[in-house]
Amino acid sequence: MGKLYVVGIGPGSIKNMTIRAKEAIEESEIIVGYTKYIELIKPLIADKEVFSTGMKGEEERCRQALMLSKEKTVSIISTGDSGIYGMAGLILELRKEEDVEVIPGITASSAAASILGAPIMHDNCNISLSDLMTPYEIIKKRVDMSAASDFVISLYNPKSRGRQHYLRETIETIKKYRQGTTPVAVVKHALRDGQDVKLFTLDSFKDDEVDMMCIVIVGNSQSYIKDGIFITPRGYKI
Repeated sequence: MGKLYVVGIGPGSIKNMTIRAKEAIEESEIIVGYTKYIELIKPLIADKEVFSTGMKGEEERCRQALMLSKEKTVSIISTGDSGIYGMAGLILELRKEEDVEVIPGITASSAAASILGAPIMHDNCNISLSDLMTPYEIIKKRVDMSAASDFVISLYNPKSRGRQHYLRETIETIKKYRQGTTPVAVVKHALRDGQDVKLFTLDSFKDDEVDMMCIVIVGNSQSYIKDGIFITPRGYKI
C-alpha cells in the first residue's frame, strides 16, 4: 500500500520549507500540484513523476493524488500551510481508506509577519477575500465581526481582476471600528523572489499594486509602527 503526504511547502523558497516537508517530497515517487507551485520546488523533484493542473483543478488533483497513493508514495503540495486554504481539507473529505499524512508549512500571514516585525503577536485571524468558495455576503460579515472584535486581520487573496472593489470595501468596513492611524501592510511574494513591502495607515491605504500574490495585514487598536517595524503589543508592562 502506498501513502499520500499533503505537504505545505511554505512561502515557496526551499530554505523556508520545513525539514519534514522537504523529506516527504524527496521520499515521494510522484508529486501532484498546481503548475506554478511545482515550479517553486523544481530542484527537489529531479526525475520524479509529476501530475499538475491549472488554478481551478483542485478536485481533479486531489482525486488523482488519492488514486495514485494506493500503490505509490505521493506528495500533493500547497504553498503555505496545506491546512490553511490548501489541499488538506478536500483530501480528507474525499479520502476513503488511503493512508494520508498532513504536513504543515509556514502560512502567508506568518511569512509576511516575519518580514514586517511582529504584527500578529496578539489575537488575530485570517480571512480570504476570494468568493470562489465563500459567498461575498459571508465574507463581509466575517470582516465586520472581526473588525468589531479588534482582531489583527490578515487578508488572503485580497484582489483579483474579477474582484477589484472587495479590498476597498473591506478597508472601509474596518475603518468603522479603528482609528485612521492604524497600520496596514501589504507584502508581495513574502520570503520568495520579488519580495516587496509597503506600509500604510487605514487613512493612507492604496490598493493600486495589490494582487493575488500579496497579503494585507491590518493592525488592531493597539498596533503601531516603530522605526519602520510593525508591532502589535501583547500586553507586557514595559
